[in-house]
Amino acid sequence: MRRINWRIVVQPLVVLALLISWSTANAIEPAEPAPGAEEQEGGQAKEAEPECTPTFGPIITETAVPAEKGSFAIQPLFQMGFVTHSLTPNWRRESAGGNYKQFYGEVKMTYGLWDNLEVFAVVPYIHNWAGDVNVPGPNGERSANSGGFGDVSLTWKYQLVKETETIPTVTLQFTTDFPTGRYRRPNPARLGADVIGGGSYVFTTGLDLSKCLKPFVLYANVWYSMATAYSQRVDDENGIGLYQRIYPRDVVTVNLAAEYIITPKWIALFEVLSSYGAGRLFGQKANVPPEALISVLPGIEYMYSEKLGFALGVQVDVAGKNSEAAVTPVFSFVYNF
Repeated sequence: MRRINWRIVVQPLVVLALLISWSTANAIEPAEPAPGAEEQEGGQAKEAEPECTPTFGPIITETAVPAEKGSFAIQPLFQMGFVTHSLTPNWRRESAGGNYKQFYGEVKMTYGLWDNLEVFAVVPYIHNWAGDVNVPGPNGERSANSGGFGDVSLTWKYQLVKETETIPTVTLQFTTDFPTGRYRRPNPARLGADVIGGGSYVFTTGLDLSKCLKPFVLYANVWYSMATAYSQRVDDENGIGLYQRIYPRDVVTVNLAAEYIITPKWIALFEVLSSYGAGRLFGQKANVPPEALISVLPGIEYMYSEKLGFALGVQVDVAGKNSEAAVTPVFSFVYNF
């Protein structure tokens, strides 16, 4: 088992701790009115829950407060990624080897199942393009495209701690990704564009946090993902297809986000997104190289009403290894029924 580079994992966690500590230290203590009979329980006054302007929430980073019981929301999201570089094992940039781009669209459906518990499903569609590639296909192909539905996921979120003036909301999240996207027997003539899914069942667990500190709202995700092994066809130099057993790496995800409430309808957004490949906790040793990717996403939100909101941003991959760097405009809207 390969050791995790804890330095790149711990640094974002330190930033998260500083953000939460800063929000707690700077929380404004409201004037304490004389407690009424309804505010007391066992001779102690209840701590008031802070009020915050409703926002769209981050585009990629998950929110922490679950949907109200019986409520339903739908959120489409659309991305168009333009690959700019290939990222080497030593964190350097090099030519992408062609013109690659990807459209990613998803529909997220959220339902408040019980008090403090929500469940949501995500159904994605992906379309890949490859053009002017340096390494042509078996018949000289230098361009190709392919699309289809990707891996569907199902997520459960349960609120462990409710936000107060001094502590953030803390929510436990568990997600399962199902290998519904196409990944078996890729056609070499499609230049990799027909690989839509990941091939694995992926089990993710972790914590989501949020804290309101007017005019800011802070968010954080800390997740750990484990993927099952799968078989993939690989053509040898004679074009003979051989099946290889793939053992994916576990992945540590750390996302941070901050909203700045400009007006009740306009909110500025900034996100820092990161993922790091680690060794496998269970099963065979991983046989794929460790990937890492760090991105930033500035954006703007517009709350048309309490039921309808819009968000627009651009995700820029700034560093990573064994991956691709892209510039990705993102648009999303949510409607609460």
